[in-house]
Amino acid sequence: MNITPIADVQGSGLYSSMAGQVVAVRGVVTHVGTRGFYLQSPETSPDPRVSDAIYIFSPAWPAIVDELLEVEGQVLDYIKNENGKPVTQIKLSEARTLRRKGPQIQPFELTAANVPADNVKLAGFLNGLEGMLVSIAAGQTFIAPSNPFGDYVLILDAEGPSPGITRTEQGGALIDHQNPDRWFPGFRMINYAVAPRLNVGAKLQTRVIGPLNYRVESWQIAVNHRIKIESNFLPLKSSRLKSEPDHLTIMTLNGFNLDVKVESEALVNNPRTDIDDDLGDGRFHTLAQAVVLQANVPDIIALQEIQDNDGAEITEVIDASETYKALITAIKELSKIEYRWIDIAPAVGADGGQPGGGIRNGYLYNPARVELLQDTVRVIGADDIALVGSRKPLVAHFREKSGDKELVCVNVHLASKRHQHSIFVPELPGFDEKQEIRIRQAQIVHAELVLMRQQNLDYYVTGDFNDTENSRTLAAMVGDESFNLVNTLKPEQRYDYNHRGKLQVLMHGIVPKALAKDRAEYDVIHGNELLGVQPGELGSKPTDHAYVIAKIRMRQ
Repeated sequence: MNITPIADVQGSGLYSSMAGQVVAVRGVVTHVGTRGFYLQSPETSPDPRVSDAIYIFSPAWPAIVDELLEVEGQVLDYIKNENGKPVTQIKLSEARTLRRKGPQIQPFELTAANVPADNVKLAGFLNGLEGMLVSIAAGQTFIAPSNPFGDYVLILDAEGPSPGITRTEQGGALIDHQNPDRWFPGFRMINYAVAPRLNVGAKLQTRVIGPLNYRVESWQIAVNHRIKIESNFLPLKSSRLKSEPDHLTIMTLNGFNLDVKVESEALVNNPRTDIDDDLGDGRFHTLAQAVVLQANVPDIIALQEIQDNDGAEITEVIDASETYKALITAIKELSKIEYRWIDIAPAVGADGGQPGGGIRNGYLYNPARVELLQDTVRVIGADDIALVGSRKPLVAHFREKSGDKELVCVNVHLASKRHQHSIFVPELPGFDEKQEIRIRQAQIVHAELVLMRQQNLDYYVTGDFNDTENSRTLAAMVGDESFNLVNTLKPEQRYDYNHRGKLQVLMHGIVPKALAKDRAEYDVIHGNELLGVQPGELGSKPTDHAYVIAKIRMRQ
């Protein structure tokens, strides 16, 4: 039997010239997963751009780490998503154990000095390590919290600070606006029993070792050994902003697909991800604590990602009254204050989000402090093509009772970045399919703000913009006449969301420039984007955003 070097099968790691062929390769098993294992050649290729390892797809073969195998199978270029990066692997047909203990494989160590910051160079560097055993030394800092899937992200700062990266007081890393898609090394622990819960700023105390794996359109190390960490305790914080006469406080809260129903398996799109128990998991209570203890019982709460009464069940139900009532009840139990709610329900299946969820924007308001002007509640751009399949901006006028002055609130949830291409794909790396749609949505809102200024109305635009403060989206909405209150914060405080270790602003507060001069304050209550959950526990996080609050002094 002819033995093909693994490096020849791997090719460049982008497109294998051997796809479809049957080959035989020899190597040492470095890691065993649920559906296969990694095989690495004991001999190192002279070309650092070419990997010496490959994934063997074989759910049935009982591979053992460190054994030397000879395997035969068909070369495949596996692509999970339409615009994804091909990953070369071998579908096993036969295998033979040559030695129970093969030659020792020395892992390649990832360091701050050898991991390129440039995305093009980085892609070639990581392709050359695809499937190979790599390691990260102890002493690095975790910049993303642990999540339900056992994912972890590190910044390589044990030898000193990373150039071009602004760090927060908790140890997090702010997004680099010159390279917003910058990759940070991470790993996944499939065995949740040994996967620790940790917060941003925790320190790695043991070396991480495993094969470099391409999944969810990024690179991760596959890890099956225990690690030790130095925990970072993050106390619950409260906003400095409090309600008072002649002012309005407005909290922005993303409900993270909040609903009251434990969904039926037969009625959801994906039983693995679409069934949850938000009441049983305590999410309503935790959100109520945020409203009362952290946001000081704000006058108005702008809500996003509120689901209908049967959650992700795919039915004709679209009313969300029970979801609102459950949150209002939880808040009342802690504060004795009974909020009221308002929304405009979308048509069934019309506004995107989780299938069946009937996702929408809404408001809670404290009737003791504010009056909702009922005939003002409307959505913006319902017939515009840019808002088809997307949440509609919700407008409501509120009157502050002590001074009888009016504020217009606009609650937005712009098109998601979920479909953005990875920086590692061969075609259009980093391309954001929804960017132009978000810009058009921002222009629609901007046109409404022009009309409001002509009517001499004060306005506050908030919500989930799905874009950062210096994006074209925010430029289109703010224009020359408005101001983003995010810019009143110190640069190291400008974040409310953590995407794979990159802290960034996705919530904003847009007001007229005249109002921003001396009548507005802004605060981000950091926590959710920094606090980890126990891997394996879905639904335990109240929201994936920080809480945002503004305080606006009404006109005299």
